Amino acid sequence: MTAQPIDQKVRRAALDPERSFIVQAPAGSGKTGLLTQRFLVLLAGVEHPEEIVAITFTRKAAAEMRDRIIGALRMAASDDLPDDSYERETRELALAALARDREKGWQLLAQPGRLRVRTIDSFCQYLAGQAPLLSGLGGGMAVAENAGALYDEAARSVIQELEAPGGLGDALALLLTHRDNDTERLKQLLAEMLARRDQWLHHLRAGEERQALEHALRLAVEKGLSLAHQALAPWARELLPLLRFAAENSADDSVLADCRYLTDLPATDGDALPQWQGVVELLLTRKEEWRKSVNRNQGFPAGCEEKAAMQDLLEALRDEDELLRTLASIRVLPLPAYEEYEWQVLDALLQVLRQSAAHLQLVFAAHGQVDFAEIMLRARAALSDENGPTDLALKLDYRIHHLLVDEFQDTSRNQYELFLDLTAGWQPGDGRSLFLVGDPMQSIYRFREAEVGLFLQAWEQGMGGLPLEPLNLEVNFRSSQGIVDWVNEHFPQVLPSRDDAFTGAVSYVPSRAFKEPARLPAVEIHPQGQRDDLAEAQQVLDIVQQRLFDDSQGDIAILVRNRSHGAAITDALNQAGIAFQAVDMESLATRPVVQDLMALSLALLYPADRISWLALLRSPLCGLTLEDLHSLAAGERRAVPELLADEACSHRMSGEGRQRLAGLRPLVGDALGDLGSKPLADILQGLWLALGGPVTVGHTAALEDARMFFELLRSQEAAGLLTREDLQDALSRLYARPDSSTESRVRIMTMHKAKGLEFDTVILPGLGRIPRRDDSRLLYWLETVDDEGGAQLILGPMKSAAAHQDSLVSQYIRQLEKCKGAYEDGRLLYVAATRAKNKLHLLGHARFDARGNIRPDSGSLLASLWPSLGQHWEALQRPEEVPPSVESIPDQRPRLRRIRAEWQLPPLPESVPGIPVPEVQALGEGVEFDWAGDLARVVGIVAHRLLQHIAQAESLVEDFAPLEAAAIMLLRREGIAETALDQGLARVRQAVENTLASERGRWILDAGHQEAACEYPLTAMLEGRPRHMIVDRTFVDTDGLRWIIDYKTGHHEGTDVEAFLDREQERYCAQLEAYARAFRLMDGRPLRLALYYPMLDGWREWMPGDE
Repeated sequence: MTAQPIDQKVRRAALDPERSFIVQAPAGSGKTGLLTQRFLVLLAGVEHPEEIVAITFTRKAAAEMRDRIIGALRMAASDDLPDDSYERETRELALAALARDREKGWQLLAQPGRLRVRTIDSFCQYLAGQAPLLSGLGGGMAVAENAGALYDEAARSVIQELEAPGGLGDALALLLTHRDNDTERLKQLLAEMLARRDQWLHHLRAGEERQALEHALRLAVEKGLSLAHQALAPWARELLPLLRFAAENSADDSVLADCRYLTDLPATDGDALPQWQGVVELLLTRKEEWRKSVNRNQGFPAGCEEKAAMQDLLEALRDEDELLRTLASIRVLPLPAYEEYEWQVLDALLQVLRQSAAHLQLVFAAHGQVDFAEIMLRARAALSDENGPTDLALKLDYRIHHLLVDEFQDTSRNQYELFLDLTAGWQPGDGRSLFLVGDPMQSIYRFREAEVGLFLQAWEQGMGGLPLEPLNLEVNFRSSQGIVDWVNEHFPQVLPSRDDAFTGAVSYVPSRAFKEPARLPAVEIHPQGQRDDLAEAQQVLDIVQQRLFDDSQGDIAILVRNRSHGAAITDALNQAGIAFQAVDMESLATRPVVQDLMALSLALLYPADRISWLALLRSPLCGLTLEDLHSLAAGERRAVPELLADEACSHRMSGEGRQRLAGLRPLVGDALGDLGSKPLADILQGLWLALGGPVTVGHTAALEDARMFFELLRSQEAAGLLTREDLQDALSRLYARPDSSTESRVRIMTMHKAKGLEFDTVILPGLGRIPRRDDSRLLYWLETVDDEGGAQLILGPMKSAAAHQDSLVSQYIRQLEKCKGAYEDGRLLYVAATRAKNKLHLLGHARFDARGNIRPDSGSLLASLWPSLGQHWEALQRPEEVPPSVESIPDQRPRLRRIRAEWQLPPLPESVPGIPVPEVQALGEGVEFDWAGDLARVVGIVAHRLLQHIAQAESLVEDFAPLEAAAIMLLRREGIAETALDQGLARVRQAVENTLASERGRWILDAGHQEAACEYPLTAMLEGRPRHMIVDRTFVDTDGLRWIIDYKTGHHEGTDVEAFLDREQERYCAQLEAYARAFRLMDGRPLRLALYYPMLDGWREWMPGDE
């Protein structure tokens, strides 16, 4: 039996169902296991399982938690006794939950869909759907995965009100005058603001905006001064006499003059801002760096003793990066009031923003779509209004007794407010509990509006009126002791020394290793004295090869800060022949097959698009040489399709060029003729196949790229978004999937993508590189948290077209964002380092300056580590600058990829002849339902259709709520009696929820399988007769095995479920064997047959009889 962790007492306390907790769970501390155990404890004490709601932020996390809960219940239902102490304790808790299950008749193992484990987005959809009138989400509106086009439409419609009389027209006129009539830039600004309206819309109260915004500015100034006071206090004794000396030796108009009579650090109210600016002037340069020296310009004449003392102080402050950032922010602290013209422009902008939000509602209604922000806003509207909790909130208050929130450090302001609404009125000891789990040291999603200060606030103050007991998990089960000790040693200097909700500062909390110490060093540093991406890639390659040799089973992760940082490394791995998987590293738009398909799409959509047509003719699908392209199109003003139709033009080309055009011309002509009568994706896919598209690609991953493009095209067409800009925008957000056909122990991904994962070896290259800088923005704004936990909006004046620099308010916001970003960089480095189980490698470069001193670039991750690890780089000798020789530069001229000129589409196999329609015998659906009663038949049909919809969706649906309206419509369409509607809906819901709650069910529906299809039609000659078949689900797994799966929606009332499934396999064996014979006529893949019973989560699989 394994030993107990040293923090076991804390872990057991966290299982008390009568108390509410907030738990800090550092990396590797078993957070999901703790959540699972608490959920099981709660199950043993509730009347209904739906009284417990667990919320996560990703589908993957929700699936993992659900699987663990169901797995624990199944383990308890078996006779298996685990050796691990945690597993034994979990089994005991699950036994108590199963006893409650039997007592109340829940049947959780048969109906796992009753376990409420949801993502925050699906939970909000559920809330909004429960009260469609209150939320305004009636009418079955869909959620737009990409709402950019909707924001643009709303922004354009507002700007069109320019000529309208009254306030809105005047406000638009003022904004456009301010921006030199740049309507396009104004439209972009409004669209960007609409995308994040959940952060500012609730702050806009007509007639009160100026007072609220200036109040927020005042609080921000006082907060900045307070932070400076705290940070500088340890140095006050040395600083103050030197500050007074400098002030006394400065001119009366110097910024230092206000510091002449200071006996203590300046106060923290706005009136003391000039004195603080004097402190900053003394200590920092205009480049926001510590001064290296002082002279008479700073009040220190040559030869005075005070100058030497000041030099010593500056040297002591040199590595105080946190203090440096805090003082630098003071230089841009604004006066807490807007100038009159600034306010006139802001007031006009606020008026236009309010109207833009209203126009967006009209756009939502017109398209029948909303964005995720709207779902959140409407979910909150369904819970509370100006009069307090709504009827739905009171109803949920009765239903939900226990709320668990995972990854609480990633909560946004609106999500936090939602949790407050859900727990309003909860009190200790009233039978309800709140359980928040997270790790502020792993908060790395500011770009998704995560606000780590909310975790810190809840830790100190609780949630609303509900106090929370703070608990710290100390034990790290993942990493070796060497890695845990290294992180404990170095990260107190990487992360700030104290927490602060306003700036997002999170201090380090140490961990203790559960594993025994290893003999080999766990962490290795590989310093470079200059940036050399190729040399670093070679170092990474050497490490990978050595680790693959030393550890024959372990996996390796190469984690980079930005996708572009991995380019040289992937090239090196490819050249060395090392198999690896690049996870979301390469944009789908950069894949050659997708570029060819994009050119083909645009050529069909835009016949006059000369570039797309020439790209198509040059692509492997046609393969014209540059000489032939020039002969065809040089000097011609006509559109390319006209040139293709003109025989005289083609006669100017080479013989091979004419041969290639002869094969292309009729196929393209047919495709152009089909436009408008068939879906574009079908036309394009048929044309690509006819042109030999699959022949032009070199590996199966390219076929998957093509499949993703066709799916994107179908979804864009369904949404009416087929313009060039729409397609390019949608394509830019997709990443090529890793090649699952390759067995690999090496993966490369971004640090963000690696969160939640673990690897035996972790390599962190490029630590010396800096990310791309953000462009200057037209409008700077920020939502912050004050000391009482309230939300405050800081809004900078809108920059005019003629302005050369931002206002002080905007500079302050930018500086605060920079500070928050620097703190998050430290947390990102923590996340990356703590993915390692056994071995961690860090690589990065620093630069030598003209004096021979070496330092990292500001903004790099290495800069965060420098105070602790800088000595590894300082020991380097300055490298000589050697330019690369011409011979060392490889020939990178592109090679022309193209199909053979004589290639033709192969004929259909003789084993699949043409079949007269009247003689076709159907197999499949009739076998499923012809024996059943009307209710069973209709439930089966509707369940099949919904499972097909889920499998073909862009992302996996997580529960039944968003499908309920469609289910009711389908049931009625199939003729179900109204008296049986509720019963039919309940059975469809059970089938869908059981499938989504099942690990096997989600595997079946996973859209990531190769050659995946639903309701797949087949026609084949079997036993000398044509047979027509509909296969419920088929795909090829990662082992190259084709699965043929039939859903059976019948249910079994008896106790011997296994015997029932055995009989069902015998009953349907012949049907699935026929499917297998039909597939074998098309390819020679090995086959596996299976029956899946959603009502039971039942499963039977077997090999075809002739294999």
